[in-house]
Amino acid sequence: MAASTLTRKGQTTIPLKVRSHLKLRPGDKIEFVIQHDGKVVMTPKNIDIRELAGMLGRAPRHLTIEQMDEAVRSRFRRP
Repeated sequence: MAASTLTRKGQTTIPLKVRSHLKLRPGDKIEFVIQHDGKVVMTPKNIDIRELAGMLGRAPRHLTIEQMDEAVRSRFRRP
């Protein structure tokens, strides 16, 4: 369990164990969400783009830029 003390100005220090777990760095934004049961969930707002690698898996097929451009044009072409 990690604990912290609130200052008169409403500030606190996030314990090292929590900062490490959330991979927080100086300057990162943090979001607080109050849930219906009264609990507050704190999540990091910044995500390093490298952490998203592999999230979607492999593309089902490979297209050239020209094929992608044509697909976009055909989708918005008027009848």
